[in-house]
Amino acid sequence: MTSAATAAVIWHDAECGGFEADLSLWDELAGAGGGPVLDLGCGTGRVALHLARRGHSVHALDLESDFVETVRARAAEAGLDLEATAADASDFSLAAEFATILAPMQLLQLLDGREGRVACLRRAREHLRPGGVVAAAIVDGFPEELVEEVPPPIPDTREVDGWLYSSLPLDAGLSEGTIVVRRLRQTVSPAGELSDELDEVPLRLLDAATLEAECVEAGLAPAGRRLIPATELHVGSTVVLMENPV
Repeated sequence: MTSAATAAVIWHDAECGGFEADLSLWDELAGAGGGPVLDLGCGTGRVALHLARRGHSVHALDLESDFVETVRARAAEAGLDLEATAADASDFSLAAEFATILAPMQLLQLLDGREGRVACLRRAREHLRPGGVVAAAIVDGFPEELVEEVPPPIPDTREVDGWLYSSLPLDAGLSEGTIVVRRLRQTVSPAGELSDELDEVPLRLLDAATLEAECVEAGLAPAGRRLIPATELHVGSTVVLMENPV
C-alpha cells in the first residue's frame, strides 16, 4: 500500500481537490489586491495552484510538510510562480509582505478556538500591506442543511497505481461547540481487498459577527462579507473580509 504520507495527499486530493465553487472569488480578490497572495492552509494546492495558473504570484503555507512538498512539486512541474512553506497558520514568519491573504475551506475553524484564530489574524496582519485584505471562509453558525435529510451523495474517489480510494460524506453533528463532519473512507487494493475507516473533522463553531470582533482585536478592520454557494457535497460558506487599516 502507499505510505501514510502519500495516502494523506491522496485523501486530501479526493475530498477537497474537486471543490471549485470558491475559486472565482479568490481569483477576484487576488486581482483586486494587485500583489502577492498568501494561501493559508493550502493543502495540496487546490487554491494556490489555481491562482498561480491565473498569473498571480502566490505563497502557499500549510502545517503538513507532505502537502507543502506536493505543492512545490506540482508548481515546479507546471513552471508556476509559487513558493510554499511548512508552518503553523497561527504562528508563522515569512520574509514577505502580501496584498491578499486567504484562509479557504474553514481553516480558521480548525485552529484552537478563539486564541488560535486571533493569533492567526495577528500573524496575517503582520504580513499584510497597508490596505491589504484577509479573506476567511467559514461555516457561519450551524446551517440547517447540515441536519436535513437528503439522498446519500456520490462518494469522492481517486484511483492511484491500482488502488481505489473512496470517501463518502456521512453526516455532521454539533458536540460541545464543535461541528463534527464524518466521512467513511474505503480503500480497495489491486487484489480487491477492502478496508475502511471513519474519518472525523472537527470544526469549531463560529459565526461571522464573532470573527469580525476577533479581527478588530487582531488590529484588522471588518471590510464586508461574501457568500460561497453550497454544492452537492459541501455546505455554503461565508467569507469574512478584513482590511489592514495601517
